[in-house]
Amino acid sequence: MKLTVISDTHGMHEKIARIPHGDVLIHAGDSLGRGTLEELEALNDWLGRLPHRHKILIAGNHDWCFQNEPEEARRLVTNAVYLEDSGIEIDGLQFWGSPWTPEFFDWAFNLPRGDALARRWAQIPDSTDVLITHGPPMNILDQVGERFGGQHVGCEALAERVAQLQLRAHLFGHIHESHGREQIDRCLYINASTCNGQFRPDNAPVSVQLGAY
Repeated sequence: MKLTVISDTHGMHEKIARIPHGDVLIHAGDSLGRGTLEELEALNDWLGRLPHRHKILIAGNHDWCFQNEPEEARRLVTNAVYLEDSGIEIDGLQFWGSPWTPEFFDWAFNLPRGDALARRWAQIPDSTDVLITHGPPMNILDQVGERFGGQHVGCEALAERVAQLQLRAHLFGHIHESHGREQIDRCLYINASTCNGQFRPDNAPVSVQLGAY
């Protein structure tokens, strides 16, 4: 199965130079700029024009409408499956999606570090093959730029939960400066942030081929 992964497009999805074909297109959050329903409607239209057989969308900290107007937002997503602490099976693979990130200023889907986030991650089924979260686990593709001190800012509780799972892939974004991939044991970690540290949509989508085990 070929996955095409993007994240953090911030309303600039139309500016992505090329979206590779694949079986599943995955957007790991921050698809919107201001987080409005109007932006979401435009995103949904764009998703409908893409050829991928399956499409999965989760929210991020900029995607306010999913937090503040959840029923209306979910109704607008007709060209993808929206996951929020929920999952879907596609061709025998179990996908799980969740939008939460550690508290930072006053963004959407933020929770305090520690128990509040751990309770969310405890919901991830042990059978999950592909985990989609908006933010990274601590110390994996989670380093911010020098203007923010170059720190690792991923979620400790997420790292602890991921270590308990037998994932094939963990897909996320959120930290624009750490776009890339890292293989650790069985799991391929991907930060698919489309926007770079200057909020320009210059990072290419990431393609992942998952073979049968």
